[in-house]
Amino acid sequence: MVAKKDISAGGFFSREFRMQALAAASVNIITYCNGISIGWFAPMLAKFQSPTETPLNFVVNVGESSWMGALIGVGGLTGNIFFGLLMDVIGRKACIYLVAVPHMCLWVLVYFAPSVEFLYAARFASGMTGGGTWSVIPIFIGEIADPAIRGRITALFTLTLNVGMMTGYIISSHVSYHIIPVSVILLPVLFLLIETFFPETPIYLLRSGKEEQAKKSLKFYMNHRDSMEKDTEQFNAKFEEMKSAVKRQQSQKSVTLRDYFTKRSLRALGIGLTVLFFNLATGSYALLSYMSSIFVAVKTEIHADTNTIIIGAVQIIGSFIAIILVDRFGRKILLMISTATTGLSLAAFGVYAYLVERTNINLSSFSTWLPLVLMALIILTANVGIIPVPAVLLVEILPPKIRAKAVAFCLCLTSVFAFTMLKVFPLLMDAFSVATAFWICAAFGGLGFFCITLFVPETKGRSMNTDEE
Repeated sequence: MVAKKDISAGGFFSREFRMQALAAASVNIITYCNGISIGWFAPMLAKFQSPTETPLNFVVNVGESSWMGALIGVGGLTGNIFFGLLMDVIGRKACIYLVAVPHMCLWVLVYFAPSVEFLYAARFASGMTGGGTWSVIPIFIGEIADPAIRGRITALFTLTLNVGMMTGYIISSHVSYHIIPVSVILLPVLFLLIETFFPETPIYLLRSGKEEQAKKSLKFYMNHRDSMEKDTEQFNAKFEEMKSAVKRQQSQKSVTLRDYFTKRSLRALGIGLTVLFFNLATGSYALLSYMSSIFVAVKTEIHADTNTIIIGAVQIIGSFIAIILVDRFGRKILLMISTATTGLSLAAFGVYAYLVERTNINLSSFSTWLPLVLMALIILTANVGIIPVPAVLLVEILPPKIRAKAVAFCLCLTSVFAFTMLKVFPLLMDAFSVATAFWICAAFGGLGFFCITLFVPETKGRSMNTDEE
């Protein structure tokens, strides 16, 4: 067994972790790009629907805008399936390159859009990019990262996504429509160039029978120096552990449907799907998509652009806190704290919405700040745990033999639920009330706290190469 390392001894960017951290940062450039497209769309949708503000030669109606909102979920489902199946065939690295293709297509479609159908296709491409990043990047990082920093550098995924969304919010308000695609499309090109410096994961190379390449890859990611005896000992121990794990997996029969129905696999799939379900059921994804409508409904006096930028900053702060804490306190405790506090914050916002919608109480002295503060609390507490941690937990808890396809399966179901949530949430607010919608999400937050407390194990420090109960 390889001795566990203490990150506090050498620091996050100590020599032995440096290449892993740089690889995680570089691969998340495409996540940042995807965040820009998501953040850019949110305020642009209102402009597309306005005859005086639309930058295009046509106006989008309410029905078309709802499809534009939901098609990202369809694209996400397609990306989950496509990249999830392809990962074990052509490798993690090749899939990472391919993820950039739909993203570049997205900006070409946006630039030339002569009709709403081009915007539909652009949203589908955005979703496919997102589905690909969710499928490939956590597995890629999980397979190159030392357990001491795996949680932190996997959580970079959510941080870069949120920074990208914040960038999208800002440029949509201050940069001309046709300049944005021309500028942003350069980022995936840069991403492709940078990625050429980082090798395929050693685990995938070993499974492909490329032992010498696997050795070089592991040496690269461990920042190994042949002249240092300690480095050589650690490398040999790590490589032998990987080889043994891969041989053990390959000595078994090829993956069959039965492998997904073992007690170990079903338990892992159940836990993964449960956490992903509460990731969406607590409502943060829907709230970000319909935030402007929510603030209008509760009669806030803060400008929509100001709200959006502040919430974007809060997302980044929450993601940064998660990166600091996820390897210190573990996955389970962050999920417990996050679901509980998000649920309470949702309930509090629901109370405020109820007072606005159903009573005659004068809340004018609160309308300039309280809705924003409550929404910021929801987004902050969600980004500390229930949004970023499922990506970490999912790749750690699933057995190596079925991991790639099982992750894709879980994310496919998540995309279906995300699509449903985005279609149902505004109808729920309209048919009942904003308060009711928030209280339902709050109830799921409470239920999530109890389910995670009772059924979700701690996965901090687990080996990615062996099955662990």
